[in-house]
Amino acid sequence: MAKTYQQNTFHFWGRLNRFLPKPRRYRTFRHTVRGLPSIKDTIQAIGVPHTEVDCILVDGKSVSFSCQTKGFQTIHVYPDASRIKTKNILRLKPKPLKHPRFICDAHLGKLVRHLRLLGLDCHYDKSLSDRDIVQTGAKEKRIILTRDIGLLKHKLVQRGYFVRAIDPDKQLKEILREFAMHAWLKRLKPFSRCLECNGKIVKAAKAKVMSQLPKLTKQYYHDFYLCKSCGKIYWKGAHHKKLAAIVKNFQRTSYLIPRQ
Repeated sequence: MAKTYQQNTFHFWGRLNRFLPKPRRYRTFRHTVRGLPSIKDTIQAIGVPHTEVDCILVDGKSVSFSCQTKGFQTIHVYPDASRIKTKNILRLKPKPLKHPRFICDAHLGKLVRHLRLLGLDCHYDKSLSDRDIVQTGAKEKRIILTRDIGLLKHKLVQRGYFVRAIDPDKQLKEILREFAMHAWLKRLKPFSRCLECNGKIVKAAKAKVMSQLPKLTKQYYHDFYLCKSCGKIYWKGAHHKKLAAIVKNFQRTSYLIPRQ
């Protein structure tokens, strides 16, 4: 038996329009599908990853991703349901993690260093495949950060975010704002994670690391720190001043108003 076609009217709100072809942005349009796919599959086929969607209204009723459309319906898709006045709103994004942890794809190496610099737990390995990233994110309840829209459309992805900015400084501001870190940013512990492996950094006696230090470092520095995971040694050398300036800049909370 041949599959039937159905047509519905869609309108995507706010920043979800970034994922749409230009002719469909910020306007109502009709979209035709074959058979009875879930609304989640339909939205992703249109171009919007499900991780960016917080609420879907079908003819004014809030529905889940598993809802199947019937044709001739009006569907509104929102990135944030907090300002929708409709009763009995079903929020589709998972509840925020108390202590966010991240995993980044291979294209966000500089952002990873910035996140770790602030003391945030961020897993990163260039050799990981998309499947590895998805599985690690699900198993360890990590938020997947990526600029690969296709990665976020994987059915197992629960928490994910498409990074809009290109510049790593702007990327970090974007992440801090997106995940509402203004509320607890001052409780972060900068310089507590290894920039190379994400391990915890602890203070180390000079005698313990003496044999691994450059000659001039032995002479002029006395306070040292050691990564418990990879053994990398840190001290407050010339490079530390540059990193401290980055930390100070991002500890300002004036720009960290959550997006709507």
